[in-house]
Amino acid sequence: MSLRERISTLLELPALMKLKKDLAPVPADTRDSVVARMEATAGKYARREAVVFEGRSLTWGELNAEVNRVAHALKARGIEPGDAVALMMENRIEFLVCWLALNKIGGIAAMINTNLTGGSLTHCMKIANSRMCIFGEERLEPIAEVRENPELAGIEAWLYVADSGAIACPDWASDLVEEAKGCSTQNPPDTQERTHADTALYIYTSGTTGFPKAAVLSNRRFLVSSGISHMGGLNLDHRDRIYICLPLYHGTGLFLGAAAACRSGACIVLRRRFSASSFLPDIREHRATSFVYIGELCRYLLNTPEKMDDHKTTLTKAMGNGLRPDIWHEFKSRFGLKRVAEFYGSSEGNIAFVNFLNKDCTVGTTVMPLALVKYDVDEDEIVRDANGHCIRVADGEPGLLLGPITDETVFEGYTSSEETEKKILRNVFEEGDAWFNTGDLMRTVDVGYAVNFTHYQFVDRIGDTFRWKSENVSTNEVGEIINGFHQVDMCNVYGVEIPGADGKAGMASIVLGPDVKEFDVEDFSNYVESELPPYARPVFLRVQREMDTTGTFKMLKGDLRKQGYDPELVTDPLYVMKPRAAGYEQLDREFYATLRSGAAGY
Repeated sequence: MSLRERISTLLELPALMKLKKDLAPVPADTRDSVVARMEATAGKYARREAVVFEGRSLTWGELNAEVNRVAHALKARGIEPGDAVALMMENRIEFLVCWLALNKIGGIAAMINTNLTGGSLTHCMKIANSRMCIFGEERLEPIAEVRENPELAGIEAWLYVADSGAIACPDWASDLVEEAKGCSTQNPPDTQERTHADTALYIYTSGTTGFPKAAVLSNRRFLVSSGISHMGGLNLDHRDRIYICLPLYHGTGLFLGAAAACRSGACIVLRRRFSASSFLPDIREHRATSFVYIGELCRYLLNTPEKMDDHKTTLTKAMGNGLRPDIWHEFKSRFGLKRVAEFYGSSEGNIAFVNFLNKDCTVGTTVMPLALVKYDVDEDEIVRDANGHCIRVADGEPGLLLGPITDETVFEGYTSSEETEKKILRNVFEEGDAWFNTGDLMRTVDVGYAVNFTHYQFVDRIGDTFRWKSENVSTNEVGEIINGFHQVDMCNVYGVEIPGADGKAGMASIVLGPDVKEFDVEDFSNYVESELPPYARPVFLRVQREMDTTGTFKMLKGDLRKQGYDPELVTDPLYVMKPRAAGYEQLDREFYATLRSGAAGY
């Protein structure tokens, strides 16, 4: 490592020491929360710009006043600490207002994915035990379709929040903003009663098929996550302007972006959704200094036509996850970034990594205890010793990442105790211990002189889950849905790589029923579109005569993964759902060549 790099590393240490102090364990009854920090920010920077969105701007003082009005309105409706309220709204100022208002009075915002409809949407509201539902005008149609479902009979009120105003509040709902207009702008006294142990949010994870899990996020973990961005990854202060185009119902945009801004006083430059062509014009117009990303977003930006001045912006730093090593240096150079704080973690997990020291091509380091253990990828199982215990891997060797479950590293789990138990491994190294199973393979990497901090690199997902479109896709759950199609007798789902695309695309190998004379591709396409969200829909189909299984009838995936969608290796019929297409068509050699060249557009 050069002298310059060593100096750069040492300059990071003061911020790390400050962050370490902020992350130190405190009693569970300690009174603190992200929204309490936001109140302090509003008091300190009342006249500074807090959020910019579609031509509208609010200062921190104005934002806090709007939040207070809605908080008092919700309290008047009977929302009490610990009550869950489903929140379904696209990125906009009103989303921030409603989320913060709920947190102020101790309500739990169940962050609903705006892409969900039908059974998936019903399930998410039901498992959160939602007392009420706050929804945006832009999501009126899917809400209207499910509101009379008997499973949602426990929802006491449907609270509408206008967007464009083109569709009036329906007679079965109440206009929340109108109700709040006459309410007080004063801070509710309840806010200062919120403790680290109180639940702040439900963040949904692995929502691949309509059976998502609601991960429980306490005020403590919310503070930790936002602090990692505020004081570590992005090192924000009130002079920063952070560009957020990721959905706020996901952790990356909410924790690392919006919540970090609430703590630091940085201005939120909010966009309804990501647009590659609008990215640089937005950055320049709003003078953004930082942004949060997912790997797929970075690849989309690199695929836009390059201009000589792409690096000439106010941007200096970015934080996110999934920026792959093969595009890391090109991305950083093209957009003039001096700092990329890649992180690794999950909404429900008890372990996280952050690239605090700005080392290239790594998810960084952690102060949390962990273990990397041997995993047999082909057999899809953990390797154990003669005593049945896990075996730690050597430095640089890929291993399954586990996080110990202790009083200091709590696994808060899901709203379902059954789903929580599925993620726990017991008797890992000794009788009675318990560890959180991340489901990810990681390895240590040598980044040179780094003040004795071990750095890590993400390798792959294991087993029955893979990542596509920055979502975890459960092969078992997707398979269960596809098995529900009337022509399918058996289905085996697995992930396959597409050159030039992040993660792995879904591929389903299906066996048709004995009475099926001809596969109805159009009907199957309509079924997949109605039952699966876009990121969970298999990109490729393979129609087999019979399914390969083990002696215990476990479906084999090894050979299927190796053969993939290569026409030279597969004699069965192959189908593909091309980018932006709504249905499957036969995979020909011409499009296969396009896929292999990395120019297919996924």
